Amino acid sequence: MTKRALITGITGQDGSYLADLLLEKGYKVYGMRRRTSIPIMENIQHIENEIEFINGDLLDVSSLINAVKISNPDEVYNLAAQSFVGTSWDQPLLTGQVTAIGVANILEAVRIVKPEARFYQASSSEMFGKVVETPQTETTPLYPRSPYGAAKVYGHWMTVNYRESFDMFASSGILFNHESPRRGVEFVTRKITNAVARIKLGLQSELRLGNLDALRDWGYAKDYVECMWLMLQQELPDDFVIATGEMHSVREFCEIAFSYVGLNYQNHVVTDPKFFRAAEVDLLLGDPTKAIQKLGWSPQKTTFKELVHLMVDSDLQRVKHANNYITNVGSIV
Repeated sequence: MTKRALITGITGQDGSYLADLLLEKGYKVYGMRRRTSIPIMENIQHIENEIEFINGDLLDVSSLINAVKISNPDEVYNLAAQSFVGTSWDQPLLTGQVTAIGVANILEAVRIVKPEARFYQASSSEMFGKVVETPQTETTPLYPRSPYGAAKVYGHWMTVNYRESFDMFASSGILFNHESPRRGVEFVTRKITNAVARIKLGLQSELRLGNLDALRDWGYAKDYVECMWLMLQQELPDDFVIATGEMHSVREFCEIAFSYVGLNYQNHVVTDPKFFRAAEVDLLLGDPTKAIQKLGWSPQKTTFKELVHLMVDSDLQRVKHANNYITNVGSIV
């Protein structure tokens, strides 16, 4: 029998890679998306015709109930959120409504309509914030340092509570930073690789960043979505840290990205206080031992250097294509 999956946030980085994976495994994939005047489909345009879309919103429980009824899912992956830390300071209430309360809404919709469905919640390393121990594990105390991190803590604990109170198969993946060419350009990694491409092609001269010494555990999103799927194939629900167990600085990311195209980052990167966080998270380093041992997952399929290089290659190709298009249109006009 064909398995059915409902993915919220399907047009985002993780949602699109997860949809790729599930389609490869023969799933019938339903994607929930918010109604917008211009649908944002860039990440899934290559599989758009293989997905059945359902209009819905994490803030509207009736639409979530409808989405679960239509999809009748075996598995539900909640990846939708206001997911940018910087924006969470500008829009803390919206972040709380979507990233926190939205989790309770989708859990309640699943409980009402299809309580036997297996549920995955996208938790975040930002929940650890001002870390109290290094590396961080599934039992490390949480100390969020942003409205986004705080909202993720609420969603995480609601998932635990629905699991324990209603005997639902509800698991959370505490994912550390994971990047890809499909990452939004507002995130620091894509901001860097996009700028590298534009500087290399002579379209800009400098890149302004915040704290270059911030340390993160960076992995490849395509590798990480496999872990989401593996969590829902287990006999019992549980929570797992998903990380590489390696830490790198923003500065090192810049060094690798710029040197890959023959440039020195020091000639182009400018530190700008405007991009420092209100409450800085200095370091995040995950311990993926539990996921490795219980899920049989390997965190090192793609190295940090390989990840940076593939993101630079993708942005170079994209910027060249866009620039050639503008040049050709201009010559026609």
